[in-house]
This record gives sequence, structure tokens and C-alpha cells, in this order.
Amino acid sequence: MRVALHTKVRADRVEEYDAAHRDVPAELSRAIRAAGAKEWTIWRSGTDLFHLIDCEDYARLIAELEHLPVNVTWQARMTELLDVTHDYSAGGADAGLPAVWNLP
Repeated sequence: MRVALHTKVRADRVEEYDAAHRDVPAELSRAIRAAGAKEWTIWRSGTDLFHLIDCEDYARLIAELEHLPVNVTWQARMTELLDVTHDYSAGGADAGLPAVWNLP
């Protein structure tokens, strides 16, 4: 399944956000893969962030990561950098952006 998300980075924290993602902890990357993610890409346009996640089951992915210490630490760091407007951990696969069109 593919899930698309839209988040926003705080305008005064863009450089810090980009830098953090150049150094994602290997332990976190391993945990994300172990939880069923095949791929996770984030694009940034100004302060808008667009995520595309290819995973087996998004709800399971989020549930498996939720209490892992490496993810808790990462999420605390991201909370400082993001303008959080929506909790994408709630709602499972329905939490993502609705697909409008797909090239068949």
C-alpha cells in the first residue's frame, strides 16, 4: 500500500529539518523497515513536506514504531521542527492524503 502525507516544517527550522534527515539514525531506519516499510520518501517545497510511504500496512507500521525508544526520541525532535496540524498516527491508512488520480 502507498500512503501520502502532507506536513509542514516551521519556517525558521527548515535548515535544521533538512540536516536532521541527512543523519537519520540507522537504528530508526532499520526499525521502519522491520515494521513493514519498503520505501519512504519526503519532498520539500518551501515549508511544505510531502511524504510517500510504500508499506505493507500503515496502521501496523505506526503501531510498531510508536513506543520504540529510537522513534520516541526522533518524534520529539521532529515535534520541535514541525508545524503539527494533524496526527497521522491516528486513522491508519485513511490518515493519508486521498488519491485523486493515478496513471494506469
